[in-house]
Amino acid sequence: MKLLPTLPVDEVVDWVGRHVRELVPEADMKRRDPDYIARVVGPAWQAARLYFRAEVRGLERIPEQGPILLVGNHSGGNVSPEVLVTTLAFARHFGPERPFYQLAHNLVVAIPLIGESLAKFGTIAADPENARAALRSGAAVLVYPGGDWEVHRPAWEQDRIDFAGRTGFLRLAWQERVPIVPMVNYGAHENHFILTRGDRLARLLRLDRMLRLKVFPISFALPWGVNISDLAGHIPLPTKVTIEFLDPIDLRATFADDPDVDRAYDYVTGTMQRALSRLAEEHSYPVLG
Repeated sequence: MKLLPTLPVDEVVDWVGRHVRELVPEADMKRRDPDYIARVVGPAWQAARLYFRAEVRGLERIPEQGPILLVGNHSGGNVSPEVLVTTLAFARHFGPERPFYQLAHNLVVAIPLIGESLAKFGTIAADPENARAALRSGAAVLVYPGGDWEVHRPAWEQDRIDFAGRTGFLRLAWQERVPIVPMVNYGAHENHFILTRGDRLARLLRLDRMLRLKVFPISFALPWGVNISDLAGHIPLPTKVTIEFLDPIDLRATFADDPDVDRAYDYVTGTMQRALSRLAEEHSYPVLG
């Protein structure tokens, strides 16, 4: 009996990873469409206000012009209400003409139709060179350093900042001489109930090499009940989302000419953690706020 040939696991993993990367569109900042944003932002904001009871504070703390790096805590799985609310609130406050780009995971920008709509709002693949180009063009850039690790943290850690020690955003702000504007959100994580990140399972499945994913989360979510991986997304619960922008941080003014990255990391995340803990104390009930 002739056996079918077998492929080494590493070759399969590399093949999948290569083809997934080919699906990610190159970042083109010209795809951002101010006219489209102007048409959509009003109705979309009203819908977000109605469904998520969105409350946004501290927009006046954001510099009125010039490049800035907005740094936030990431919440709520692959359906992240805080990203929607932040993007809409920024466009309403500063107008669609002010260039604003949001860094997103490769899989997000590669989704047919959805990726195209997000690109019109300024969503580009999360890549250091993409972020650098956007800042050098004079734009505001939104980054969630915790990425898939933080966005899929267990439900009982929703009041915790967890960037997993990632410091790339600090180096980016330092090298490009732009201020960091920290921002925190609370409530978005309650749109479904995450049981585990599944990081060990992700390593076993080699998802990092194939999909740039360090997690394989398991949650309770609509409409699936038990939601495995969240790759298909889910229907978010109408949780109350509160977002607050904090005072800008100039790394050079705060840490002189040669900052210790670990010290700067502790300073920024500590500032955000205190603000997040304060927001958590304001919420009395899950989902209801």
